[in-house]
Amino acid sequence: MIKKHIAAWRHCGRIPLISQVTIKNSNPLKRLAILASGSGSNAEKIMAHFQHSDIAEITLIASNKPDAYVLERAKKFNVPSFTFSKKEMDTGILLDKLKAEKIDYVILAGFLLKVPVELTRAFPDRMVNIHPALLPKYGGKGMYGHFVHEAVKAAGEKETGITIHLVNENYDEGKIIFQAHTTLNELDTPDSIAAKVHELEHKYFPQVIEGLLE
Repeated sequence: MIKKHIAAWRHCGRIPLISQVTIKNSNPLKRLAILASGSGSNAEKIMAHFQHSDIAEITLIASNKPDAYVLERAKKFNVPSFTFSKKEMDTGILLDKLKAEKIDYVILAGFLLKVPVELTRAFPDRMVNIHPALLPKYGGKGMYGHFVHEAVKAAGEKETGITIHLVNENYDEGKIIFQAHTTLNELDTPDSIAAKVHELEHKYFPQVIEGLLE
């Protein structure tokens, strides 16, 4: 069929220039929602990464804290935001919002609440979390942020890192899809460990999300 069209164009002397032909991606963009509870530095890196993507768009930033700085970061990228309480999450209001926005994937980026089972089941293999340690070490209830880095330091670990994993009904027990390591020494403090881990998070989290979508 294409050869017939080319022959017809040649016959009438109107062969279109290839540079003038635009082939559009027929696949719709994946719609991503980010759940965050704090500053949102990882959320900002993700928003920047997908700002001009032909694969996905950040459709919603949702937070359980109305004063979380991540909401200010969302404004910078013109991404709509949504705040909710733990009760509203547990009673299905957050899930209703995600459904109304036709969200394809949910990204947890510094989200501190335990996700209800109904929410995880609504996004099987489509809910992703990042943990600031090499799971299965230093995971579970109460192990987040500085608590993790303090535990790593107290244990005298020679390395730490990040784990990106799918989310299930249990804390930090979903399928691991990516890990990155960084070495430690006796001079490291919880603050310097946090800095090393944040560098890994900012570098790899957006890339791994894109790889998962592809």
